[in-house]
Amino acid sequence: MFFGLAALTVLPALALAIVLRGPSWAGAVEPSEGHPSRPPLLLAVVVSLGAALGQYGVSGWDVRHLLFLVGGLGLLVAFAPRLLPVGTWQAARGLPATVLLQGLSCGTYFTIEAFVPLMLLDERHAPAVVIGLAFTGAALAWAAASWVQGRLLENRPRHRLVVAGAVVMMGAVALAVAGTLPWAPKFTAASAMLVAALGMGLLNPSLTVLSLSHSAPGRQGYASSAMQTNQNLGQITILALSSAVLNTSLGVGAPELSGYGAAFGLLLVPTSLIVLLAGRARSAGSRVEAAARLSEPSSTSSAADWLRM
Repeated sequence: MFFGLAALTVLPALALAIVLRGPSWAGAVEPSEGHPSRPPLLLAVVVSLGAALGQYGVSGWDVRHLLFLVGGLGLLVAFAPRLLPVGTWQAARGLPATVLLQGLSCGTYFTIEAFVPLMLLDERHAPAVVIGLAFTGAALAWAAASWVQGRLLENRPRHRLVVAGAVVMMGAVALAVAGTLPWAPKFTAASAMLVAALGMGLLNPSLTVLSLSHSAPGRQGYASSAMQTNQNLGQITILALSSAVLNTSLGVGAPELSGYGAAFGLLLVPTSLIVLLAGRARSAGSRVEAAARLSEPSSTSSAADWLRM
């Protein structure tokens, strides 16, 4: 089934290659933010190759897999930044930081979504209905949180919602780690998927809004493509690192549940980084509004005012 799905990507890939080689695209291509122009098709192929090598490299524990992993990471480090705004991986203020947070958040969420069902099936022998309910509940939780942030919290600064979503996802990581304990109920780890989806429902739409607020007129498409690219890179990188931790634990003879616990625990790093760096994605409008409030003679500083800012 999976090979069939991979084969189906050949047709759209060929169509994309034809479009990118066309004269209209060549005339419209502009250098990316701070980067000289490069053939976009070549960059896409090289980055995709690096991602594939990296994914294969973490699927086993031997010298061959290690070489593939090193080669894949080398390609990503060398070429992926050319598809992203300058300063993305340094969390430069504005769009670069927003793009970075997109990768960190999506990498965390989809690693939880991949590993929790795998652990429930292989180690906890949970019934299929539990895993099915976890997936369904996660979809509903993401939709509900997204509705809340768009309707009830629409006047809150988006970077504050990003922090709130990341804190909720840290709670999901804690639940996933607790779910690896032999005495914990099976629904403990399954509930991590629902909680993580709540966090993403708050966080992900807010990052999209922030990315557009940082985009110059006519450059919204560039911002959207950068967000999508780093989302995929974040998923690949964080999932690969967590897989490496899991395989390493198994390689040294640790119990499999302990390996899953270590892999889940690693996800506290990207979620903590989101909390620490969310202020760097703050929109210019929020800063101007905050400065205006502080300059008012009658303004007072309180925790409630800070939250509204």
